Amino acid sequence: MSLDTQALRESFALVAEQETALARRFYEIFFERYPVVRSMFGRHSQAQQEQMLTQALAAVVEHADDAPWLTSTLRSLGAKHVGYGVRAEMYDWVGECLLAALADVAGDAFTPRVRDAWANAYGAIAGIMQAGAEEATTLRSPQSATAP
Repeated sequence: MSLDTQALRESFALVAEQETALARRFYEIFFERYPVVRSMFGRHSQAQQEQMLTQALAAVVEHADDAPWLTSTLRSLGAKHVGYGVRAEMYDWVGECLLAALADVAGDAFTPRVRDAWANAYGAIAGIMQAGAEEATTLRSPQSATAP
């Protein structure tokens, strides 16, 4: 996975000053475009959910050059999201809304290079999480328990 880590880090540093705005804007866009997902977020307050998203993004940016960490952490996160009812198509929804929120918060600093860096990074993140989700689903299926 080849990521433009410099663009990710520089743009995240810019929006990190407004981290609450980024997470809040993400959820506004996400719930507006995909209201069906709102019911999946009842376990935590809005503030807690925003904080978790911000921390997750910060961790991914911090470890963008650490493929083993990303793979291990994101596969586990994908497996965990199976239990929340996350379906494969929802990863595209999240990516679309994350890019829209980043564009809103970063303003003119959301250049084509930054957009491409985040789109590529999110594609990699989603792919690793989906692999973890698929593995968790396979392990949970009754067929895997009865296979020879």
